[in-house]
Amino acid sequence: MGEGKALPPKPKGHACLDGVMEPWLQLMCTPLLSYYTVEKGIWYGAVMVVTFDKGSIYSPYPFLELSSKPSKFANHSGRFSHAPDSKPWNVQGEPFHTYAGPQGVSTFWRFMLEIPVQEWEQSIQYRVNGGGPIEFLVAAASENFRWAAHSCNGFSAGVDTDSFKGEGFESGFDPVWVDLLEKHDQTGLHALVGGGDQLYCDSLTLEPELHDWVNESDKDKKMVMQVTDEIKFAIDRYYFSHYCKMFRGGAFAKANSTIPMMNMLDDHDLIDGFGSYEDETMRAPIFNYIGGRGYFWYLIFQVFCNDAVDGIDRTPGSHPIKSMVICAPGEYIPYPNHSQISYMGPSVAMCMVDCRAERRLDQICTEDTYDTLFKLLNNLPPSTEQLIMLLGVPIVYPRMSIAENILSSKFNPLNLVAKVTPNHLAGYTNKFDQNVELLDDLNDHWCAKPHKRERNALVLRLQELALDKKLRVIFLSGDVHCAAVGELHTLYHKEKNKVEPTLDHRLMFNVVSSAIVNTPPPFGPVALNNQFASHKHRTLHHHFTDEVQLPLFEIDTDGSSRTRMQYVMDKRNYALFNFDHGTHDLNIDVMVEIKQGEGKTKAYRVVAPPPRW
Repeated sequence: MGEGKALPPKPKGHACLDGVMEPWLQLMCTPLLSYYTVEKGIWYGAVMVVTFDKGSIYSPYPFLELSSKPSKFANHSGRFSHAPDSKPWNVQGEPFHTYAGPQGVSTFWRFMLEIPVQEWEQSIQYRVNGGGPIEFLVAAASENFRWAAHSCNGFSAGVDTDSFKGEGFESGFDPVWVDLLEKHDQTGLHALVGGGDQLYCDSLTLEPELHDWVNESDKDKKMVMQVTDEIKFAIDRYYFSHYCKMFRGGAFAKANSTIPMMNMLDDHDLIDGFGSYEDETMRAPIFNYIGGRGYFWYLIFQVFCNDAVDGIDRTPGSHPIKSMVICAPGEYIPYPNHSQISYMGPSVAMCMVDCRAERRLDQICTEDTYDTLFKLLNNLPPSTEQLIMLLGVPIVYPRMSIAENILSSKFNPLNLVAKVTPNHLAGYTNKFDQNVELLDDLNDHWCAKPHKRERNALVLRLQELALDKKLRVIFLSGDVHCAAVGELHTLYHKEKNKVEPTLDHRLMFNVVSSAIVNTPPPFGPVALNNQFASHKHRTLHHHFTDEVQLPLFEIDTDGSSRTRMQYVMDKRNYALFNFDHGTHDLNIDVMVEIKQGEGKTKAYRVVAPPPRW
């Protein structure tokens, strides 16, 4: 039975259902909250709800009732105990998409928020149609955000999810999310950054209407199978139902309604490996259509964006979503690149690069997109010191070139056998073009052979930007189901010639945080990654740049030594970012699950120093 066969849900645990909504709305998932940016002292974000028309009353249109008061963290310091509570105000919902499913029509309502930033940190309370209160934080004008980053929020096929569920948890999805929510309660987070794979859509291939396509063993026939109306309906049914299911319950849903989201996609938000297969596969009608619809639903559910309503004008500042940067046209999807640049406080900015819309085997983004983004990055406020570049896939990470060479070779024994007996190698080849499984993952990497030149050019361009604008650049990535921190710095041959970190514009970190839910890789690949991490890479030596992996994990979460495994951590994790207003360091804590399923983490800290050249 397909994903989309379920009846409209009767959600439990919604904060907005703690009080009766009037008029009543039949919610399909938890209210979702997004942050976009701050401009001219105004915090821009949005709330979205999805309602089932048959059970909802739309007269008047859905509305939010909002109020503001100093947060408990601001009050705790005593500095702003005199600050007044605001008078409540309302925001009316805008219907920006409707979906006609097998049980009826659902409407997407977007409530655009514009909140004046104050001298104190605010606790903003919102109610949907007068229902129960939900609260989130808006940072003070002089305050840099405290925020969390996560990726890979789902399980791969075949994983025993119950083995990740400790005592007291309803599912294996919740433990690490509960830990993140506890940190939010203790310290107060201003943003929740999704670095890709906020949900896994690979189970789309189980939809009954796709059965013939998935199971077609003749590659040539599969490449020309057409998209029927039934297949189109099934694909949209799946994405809608899967999003509603994933976004309506558990600790993840609570986080999405109480910590403003900032999301960027990776392949599983669409379908496994989209963009990293051969051109013939990418243009095959059914596979191509899947990618386009996956991208559409990503924009709707994760960004609250609909190009048909919002437009795709590339003029800076013209988009209703203030952080949105419309870049070059997509390669295999009918949508342009949707990157975002956001304010994260007076000293910090984030550039979330859409590395999927234009992706192909030999390209991640076009020069057009890079030029568009760098033009805006060159105009960041002069107070900006730390620039976060969210790339999804790691850019400074142990190379797997040996595996890449073997798996991509036409003499790869798995490929040769698959061509002769495809049905006997189902577990080793993918469903889409019968090439060996995992090759798309290797082709995704910035250090894969087809992407190395683009990768190096991006690093060098960021070095120029860092030097000119006095910016410390930090890459943020997910994807690999492990935690790691890579480092670029000015090349030196003797310790005495090492450039002081605060004076080194080439000093960049790649914080890799993955996965908050999914299982880590098997021991063998992780051990290989740790072995490769110590290898010397001379790719950028002629540009006076060296690359290393930091031995961050010399001590395991239980206190034991991780001999020869100190570079890459194979446990579930997320990351916390906190700017030190005294030193201007950006403190980054990689929060690693101590014992699988128990919902407690251990912090491993990396400190990004301020730029002082």
